[in-house]
Amino acid sequence: MAVGETLTGTQTKVSPNGVFKLGFFQLDGTQKWYAGFWYAKVPEQTVAWVFNAANPLQNNSAILNLTENGNLVLSSGRSVIWSTNVTAQPASSATLTNKGNLVVYAAKNNSEIIWQSFDHPGNTWLPGMKIASGQRLTAWKSPWDPTPGLYNLQLDEANDQFILVGRNSVKYWESGNWNGQIFSKVPEMTQGFMYVFSYFNSTTYKYFTYNVKPTSTSVSRFVMSESGDIKVYSLLSNTNKWTMFWAQPRDQCQVYAVCGSYGTCKNVNVQFCTCLDGFAPKDNRAWSSQEWSSGCVRNTPLDSCGNSSTDGFSELTGESLPAGGVSTASVSTDECRASCLKNCSCTAYSYGSNLCKLWFGDLFNLGDTLPASDPLFVRLAAVDVPTAGSNKKGTVTGVVAGSIGGVAALLAIGLVIFLCVRRRRSMLKSSEYPGSLTVYSYRELQIATKNFSERLGGGGFGSVFKGTLADKTLAAVKKLEGVSQGEKQFRMEVSTIGTIQHVNLIRLKGFCSEGSSRLLVYEYLHNGSLDKLLFSKAEGAPVLDWNTRFGIALGTARGILYLHEKCRDCIIHCDIKPENILIDSEFCPKVADFGLAKLMGREFSHVLTTMRGTRGYLAPEWISGLAITPKADVYSFGMTLLEIIAGRRNMEANAAEASQLFFPTWAATQISQENTMALLDKKLNNDADAEQLKRAAIVGGWCIQDDEDARPSMSQVVQVLQGIGDLPVPPIPRSLQALVAKANSLVFYWDKETAPRSNTSSSRGSKSATANNSSRTSENFSNSVTSRESSHNGSDTAT
Repeated sequence: MAVGETLTGTQTKVSPNGVFKLGFFQLDGTQKWYAGFWYAKVPEQTVAWVFNAANPLQNNSAILNLTENGNLVLSSGRSVIWSTNVTAQPASSATLTNKGNLVVYAAKNNSEIIWQSFDHPGNTWLPGMKIASGQRLTAWKSPWDPTPGLYNLQLDEANDQFILVGRNSVKYWESGNWNGQIFSKVPEMTQGFMYVFSYFNSTTYKYFTYNVKPTSTSVSRFVMSESGDIKVYSLLSNTNKWTMFWAQPRDQCQVYAVCGSYGTCKNVNVQFCTCLDGFAPKDNRAWSSQEWSSGCVRNTPLDSCGNSSTDGFSELTGESLPAGGVSTASVSTDECRASCLKNCSCTAYSYGSNLCKLWFGDLFNLGDTLPASDPLFVRLAAVDVPTAGSNKKGTVTGVVAGSIGGVAALLAIGLVIFLCVRRRRSMLKSSEYPGSLTVYSYRELQIATKNFSERLGGGGFGSVFKGTLADKTLAAVKKLEGVSQGEKQFRMEVSTIGTIQHVNLIRLKGFCSEGSSRLLVYEYLHNGSLDKLLFSKAEGAPVLDWNTRFGIALGTARGILYLHEKCRDCIIHCDIKPENILIDSEFCPKVADFGLAKLMGREFSHVLTTMRGTRGYLAPEWISGLAITPKADVYSFGMTLLEIIAGRRNMEANAAEASQLFFPTWAATQISQENTMALLDKKLNNDADAEQLKRAAIVGGWCIQDDEDARPSMSQVVQVLQGIGDLPVPPIPRSLQALVAKANSLVFYWDKETAPRSNTSSSRGSKSATANNSSRTSENFSNSVTSRESSHNGSDTAT
């Protein structure tokens, strides 16, 4: 752009290499206009730098021009929207370089820079850009609003490190000191196949920069995201899509006030942030895009303060206390509560050890905590306070609470009498069962499934059929086979399963128990089971990308963890496999068929020969007759995880070579050689987060160890997949080493329907062979996990 030249409307300028384009643009879904430059050849709109980030235009009729005094000026009519605002100095031109740096050159010396965009970082850090003292990489307010947001990355000059700073200038993450190659708390920087990092340190000037290696053709960028983490992306040439290589901090809930006001963060949830009871998202669009910093607002305004206030409090337990707060001495929790009610600005209180703590104004930075802090009582309008008998914890002050409690007690007594009289008459009619389960008649489900005509799948416990219930909702109806329990015990077990709720567990809607018929009614998930998505060989079948696969693996692990450690009694699934992992419309995984082993009376022997898990999912202790523990599920998860990575069955009867028959033998070898990328499904063309893939492969290798003591617990699995624990490279299980040597003579268990016809030995002989090849290692897995954080909550919570 020469002096006096203008840019307006649809006019653009392109960098010499064609990577960047300068002009006017709109962000997705908005009517506002901005001037800036973006990646020209990437289908996904990716903005690199914005002139008027905080001052949008109403149309694209504004003008960008280079004045004679060396200033770039963006104007609309007579108003100056943005300017470089440099000291008057004649300029020769403004150039958008191949690196994405907009440079204004001096007239007297064409190499002298008057102004450059690299000195004024936005939210994107490009190769060659320097982050120096006083400069900040600042997040946008939202994906469609480039106004400077709450979070920024800046150089901590005193400690030679980077820090992330959020709301109220709170520092919530640090990179650790520079050791000459990497920052100590960012081990991902050791992946030097693509980038070269440099830190310049002198007494007068310090800055950090990076460049892409000359041998690499990758396009790269660092982004300070709206959710408060710094992310590294590379553009893969074969897909022309951005792939995130790593992000810091690894723990999303470490970001200060990531959920905004009255939001709470839980790492175990697929959506990290939720609003407290009595509150709702302030910006639904932002929350649906997983940008939560706008926080939550009250459903109902508070009443007046003082003794006449009708406001109440909702008790919140198991959460970290909010930031801030004022502590005062208090003799009782009632006195503390009264102090809060008297103050119009008080929004919450907590009482413990004769100390009353009050919060004034919005509450920030709530989340999981270990050990648990004192309960927090959040102030709500009376109508929003959870009532007695609901699933929410809360207290209502004054006479109102006592009145409601008395009435509720009388109603409960009447309800018990009513149900006792009605029970037999309603046995065959649809009704509500404790735990919000619906009791269906056999006839209702027969009509709903069109006489069980549309079979979705099945296994050792029975077949599943698609149905439409009377309220027009779809459901999956499972007809159980071989149930030996009586009706009373069956109903008791079903009611227990019905109370188990987690975002990664399938929800039981109801059941039927008539005569010898036992049916379970589950929510229907449109994407079906994982095996159909992973192994479909149909022409044009969609391929799950890596991010989706990793999300499915992590969500499945969280679901199994909840069964093992967070239910009243430990539930061992006994049949983890892709067929029992269902996928909803958002590709969130939900583990199905949990608790069925117990429903069947724990008589597993008659199911062993028909369970699809016997095709390589069963742990050695199943076959050797040892007691079954949760580590059996860990083994099955490990086998499933390898299938998710590779997009193929662990067992392929029609494999061309014997070495390909049982995939884990080859996979374990590749893992031991740290060649984890070789495991990736060829259909993905190496398009995967290398660090995530490595973690997943190593976890899978540990899960399939012969010795159950060498396998991790599911809580350890979740930790490592989340990147908050390190693992050494696992050894090749001895049984798999034997398979390599005897691949042509060993026999595996198959479904009766899909078993290949062969002249090999009997299944009894197979059991012995496998049992003899199982090994016991002396090292317990828990000693192999190295925590990346001084404290970590590895548990899962229900949603």
